[in-house]
Amino acid sequence: MYQITAKGPREAIEPAWDALAWTDPSPAGAVDAKEDGRHAWRLDAYAESAEDAEACKAIILETSPSLNPVIEALEDRDWVVMSLEGLPPVAAGRFIVAGSHVLAKSAPGKTPILIEAGPAFGTGHHGTTLGCLFGLEHVLKTDRPQKVLDVGTGSGVLAIAAIKAGAKRAWGTEIDKDSVRVANENAAKNHVANAFRTFETGGGFNATIRRDGPYDLIFANILFRPLVGLCPKIVGLTAPGGHVILSGLLTHQEPLVRRAYEGHGLALVHRVRRDGWSAMVFQRPV
Repeated sequence: MYQITAKGPREAIEPAWDALAWTDPSPAGAVDAKEDGRHAWRLDAYAESAEDAEACKAIILETSPSLNPVIEALEDRDWVVMSLEGLPPVAAGRFIVAGSHVLAKSAPGKTPILIEAGPAFGTGHHGTTLGCLFGLEHVLKTDRPQKVLDVGTGSGVLAIAAIKAGAKRAWGTEIDKDSVRVANENAAKNHVANAFRTFETGGGFNATIRRDGPYDLIFANILFRPLVGLCPKIVGLTAPGGHVILSGLLTHQEPLVRRAYEGHGLALVHRVRRDGWSAMVFQRPV
């Protein structure tokens, strides 16, 4: 495993992150960009081979020549799992997300969500997942969604939270087979497997998901471009009065996403910002 790191201003980091995330196929297995201090941002990409690491570096330099990406070889360990083990529990409103070794000691009165360290995205620690959980908390103040769709479900944490808050059924979509398996396993561990199932859909919506719509609540914690590209389909699957919670976008990308969804008749009703990331809550008129 190789880590490729670059530091610089946001206007240089973000295009490089976007290029790595959208190259198909991308040489990077995972990409992250975040603030690294005042007026400074950091890009981290991970690649399986030295060849892929060099390809990542080339994409960064081609997109943002001012950056100086550095490649570092990592020990042959499961760095995704290692990075998650021992993380503190995450509290978001009524919800608390943690592994089994921590959850038993967590605050009483909270709704527990068991998510062990693993390869699927969504432990609650990332600003996007946390923002979506707070977005759900906002929705639950006035609504009790019964049918839920979670686009790009990852670990399944958001759908599981919605079911534990009273939803009768939730479908998840994923483009990754491992994430499908992990999400369904997490549903079983949280005793909601009878109400939740994840499908491998290749980025779209299968016949079951289309037929079962519309939905009272749709999560889409993915990436900026798919959020905009899927806008008509997501809105079309949203029930009158239903909510849409979107994340996976940086704060400066909010206006384009807002324009797309408001252009299809939804109203922005709430927004959460965490660590440079945004979660936006929209509602469809009754």
